[in-house]
Amino acid sequence: MDDDRGRLTRWENRSEIPLFLLSLIYLGGYAALVLAHGLPPAAHSALLATIAFAWAGFFVDYGVRLRLSGRHFGLRYIAHHLLDTVVLVLPLLRPLRAVQIYQVIQRRHEQPRLSLYGRVIAYAGMAALLIGFTGALAVYQQERHAPGATIRTFGDAVWWTCQTLTTVGYGDVTPVTTLGRVIAAFLMVMGLALLGAVTGSFSSWLYQMFAREGELPPPR
Repeated sequence: MDDDRGRLTRWENRSEIPLFLLSLIYLGGYAALVLAHGLPPAAHSALLATIAFAWAGFFVDYGVRLRLSGRHFGLRYIAHHLLDTVVLVLPLLRPLRAVQIYQVIQRRHEQPRLSLYGRVIAYAGMAALLIGFTGALAVYQQERHAPGATIRTFGDAVWWTCQTLTTVGYGDVTPVTTLGRVIAAFLMVMGLALLGAVTGSFSSWLYQMFAREGELPPPR
């Protein structure tokens, strides 16, 4: 079991950066497929093949992690590896695992890690940009040709995504397709989660700063 854990750790350390690069290839291929209009059939097929190749790499990585973990696939494994499972089903979110890349690099170079508050802010910012960009791509793909759609351009999709993630919701552009509304619900939940994480971390940081200056009792 200890040998399997050691091999799993070595696999994770060696595979994180290649998989991150593969996720960028996937995201770039998907973005080109959605945004590039009038592609010739050969280019369209090449993009689909690139996306499929990257997705296959994610499946291989998931299978290796499952094998080296010594566990059988099931609800318990999914609960302990929720992010891995989510990015396998929704590979557009694969770059969210960039936080693991940071940890791998820090372990290799034995450098001090950022404070908890710094990591929360950095990760939340990166997550907001990634989720916003992928959400805009996905909703634009679903809405651009739908009857009665108000999201006709990628700019409209970006504007709508900004409204949704920040929980503003002017209502000037809204999705009309079923899948577009599912994406909207996901973005609403993620927007609330990110806002809560940043607000909570910032409030805790302020509390500690005031406690150090003697204006508040130290946290217990």
